[in-house]
Amino acid sequence: MTPITVAQRKDFLSVLDFDAIDFERCLRLAAQLKRDRTLGRDAQTADALNGHHVGLLFDKPSLRTRTTFEIAVRELGGQVVGLQPDVALGQREPVADVARNLERWINAVVIRTFSQRVLVDFAAATRCLHVVNALTDEEHPCQALADMLTLQEHLGRLRGRTIAYVGDGNNVAASLAHGAAMLGVHVHVASPAGYQLPDHVVQQATNAARFESRLQLFSEPADAVAGSDVVYTDTWTSMGQEAEAEVRRRAFAAYQVNEELMAHARQGALFMHCLPAHRGEEVTAEVFESEVSVVSDQSENKLHGQKALLLMLLAPAAII
Repeated sequence: MTPITVAQRKDFLSVLDFDAIDFERCLRLAAQLKRDRTLGRDAQTADALNGHHVGLLFDKPSLRTRTTFEIAVRELGGQVVGLQPDVALGQREPVADVARNLERWINAVVIRTFSQRVLVDFAAATRCLHVVNALTDEEHPCQALADMLTLQEHLGRLRGRTIAYVGDGNNVAASLAHGAAMLGVHVHVASPAGYQLPDHVVQQATNAARFESRLQLFSEPADAVAGSDVVYTDTWTSMGQEAEAEVRRRAFAAYQVNEELMAHARQGALFMHCLPAHRGEEVTAEVFESEVSVVSDQSENKLHGQKALLLMLLAPAAII
């Protein structure tokens, strides 16, 4: 494995917890780990997490993120500790108490919950426990890792490319904007009034921007997609928003990614979706199942991105 020098960091609550250089290093490491996976137990990193215990605490449903984290820990030689949802962060007992207890037993905890604030408070309560954001209502940084790895595989050099994100300015859009800004990728976000990317996320992405990358907000999907290299969308109704489903369907009706909208992008532009997808709502079956769809690659690359992330947080010496 090619040496990759990294600075050890405690937590990954946001893409912004990495500087641009370490974000790029994480992506390079993920690509190496993907190539080396065929080596199995002969891989250099097969025992990198030997003696490490990683807890998984999921307040929200998960298929891809939970499964790939479990596999990632095991393929790196660590042990998975499945923490039950009835831990109920901040309800059964204070968040800080949960964190301080876990710090005495395990090395890291991967958390999927609702509030980013809960995650921040959890991480702040400990000195050594590594905390990873597996999704909150505000950010989904592990998804951004998988997305950027997927784009590098399909597009090569990303600097100067354009991603058009069509739909809700949600957690996925926020982390996508953060990661793209660091890599010099332009992002166009098209959302209906009341569902735009929050102002603080726009400012964060602007502050993190390199190589003259730009984040622009649009109200018309076709304007955002025009000339783009990638068209990305997500569900109109995220977990916890089920009561708003009908209102959201009406608000986003004009924001469906279909063949007509894809025609405004560059020839051969990629289609991305973090899943789960609702064919006939945010995307048509024709686009989702088309040759330009890379959604399965995104799902696969969660494994490799998260393996790289765990190494950078828990065992940087194993990759130097």
